[in-house]
Amino acid sequence: MATKKSKCNQGLKPVKEKTNPMNMRLDHESPESIDKWGWKYHHLGIPTKKKMPDETYLPQYKFYVSGFNTSPFGIEWMRFEKSSPISKLIQTVPHIAFQVQNLDFELTNRDLKVISWPNSTSDGIRVAMIEHNGAPVELIEVTIKSFQHK
Repeated sequence: MATKKSKCNQGLKPVKEKTNPMNMRLDHESPESIDKWGWKYHHLGIPTKKKMPDETYLPQYKFYVSGFNTSPFGIEWMRFEKSSPISKLIQTVPHIAFQVQNLDFELTNRDLKVISWPNSTSDGIRVAMIEHNGAPVELIEVTIKSFQHK
């Protein structure tokens, strides 16, 4: 019985495995913060000027949040008042948030540019914001066991 060659692979040359002399992350690898530091994805915060369904107002920060509690992907919409004390970078550029075991350790032992020092957003939750290559990144420490990321 004769075997047919797949037309999909005709004309393609085998790919040589590339070496990684500069120790750069390869396409299939997780970021260092997840793979080596143990950070866990928490949410993606996206600034918007549009009023979103089921917004919650945070008066101390003068902005509205929505979507976080219902998004299976952790997408959080943020709509800011003009007088919000939150950094303009956070108000205009989407941020990714990671849960960390020890916020103070991360801020002290990593070479991070802090744009918002640790503060408590609610009981058992501490957050800080850093900037990496022009992008805001939120670090979250959860101290209440029932809220901790598994």
